[in-house]
Amino acid sequence: MMLSAGGPSPGQTCGAVLVTAVLLQSVCVAVTYLYFTNELKQLRDTYSRSGIACLTGEEIGNFVQNLDLIESQDRAADPCWQVKWHLGKLIKKMMSRSFEENISAVNAERALTLPHTDGQQPRSPPYRIAAHLTGNSNRKNSLSPRNSLPRRGSGQKINNWESSRKGHSFLHNVELRNGELVIPQTGFYYIYSQTYFRFRENENEGSDLLAQIRNPKQLVQYVYKLTNYPEPILLMKSARTSCWSKKAEYGLYSVYQGGVFQLKREDRIFVAVSNSEIVDMDKEASFFGAFMVA
Repeated sequence: MMLSAGGPSPGQTCGAVLVTAVLLQSVCVAVTYLYFTNELKQLRDTYSRSGIACLTGEEIGNFVQNLDLIESQDRAADPCWQVKWHLGKLIKKMMSRSFEENISAVNAERALTLPHTDGQQPRSPPYRIAAHLTGNSNRKNSLSPRNSLPRRGSGQKINNWESSRKGHSFLHNVELRNGELVIPQTGFYYIYSQTYFRFRENENEGSDLLAQIRNPKQLVQYVYKLTNYPEPILLMKSARTSCWSKKAEYGLYSVYQGGVFQLKREDRIFVAVSNSEIVDMDKEASFFGAFMVA
């Protein structure tokens, strides 16, 4: 059976229907995409402006001040409540910590400046304790007689030190008594001393005495501590051996030592030497001192 030549064929009709359906579906998808994209953009802009508004303006200051009052009211009425509540808590915590640190610093400063009436010792000394004694040119009265130290003590004690701020000598919160420094406060002290031994040939001295002086000998310096114990306690000892040439007109030796020791209140420290006949009490060469370190 043959169709009329003027009408569309079934294949053409089906193709047109399919094309029309695909076009309509594409239009629907495009419209749907544009609609939801626009809605999401508006929603995003709305929430973004709302989030920024939670942290800007004058409202946040009033919120921090009235944080406790706001907590007891209807929290759901404010969409920014969670953000502002956590921020307010953080600000108050930081302010409280800063206040506590300032108060602690003020109390610590007052504890160092106010007098201690409870009998406890402060961690650091309330005043500086130091002394530097220099040699006295009057050497005849500087040394004590031989064997003047208590039992078991060696050498001759140096009795006469210069302490009247002549040159470099000074006493600061320390007492000098009979050549001994009296410790005013219990603590750790650095003690140091130097003794100058000087041999100079003198035409008026006899040959026997010169020969005796020229003989090699131990030049010893002692630093002692006196306590309630009847005998002195040796803290330091330093020595050198002299070896002067027979043709030399003079000879020089110096002995220095220093160290940190724990001393108690009313302890006394002093210096003793051997071979006192050749000790030179020059103020720049022979000296003795101590200062509190802790």
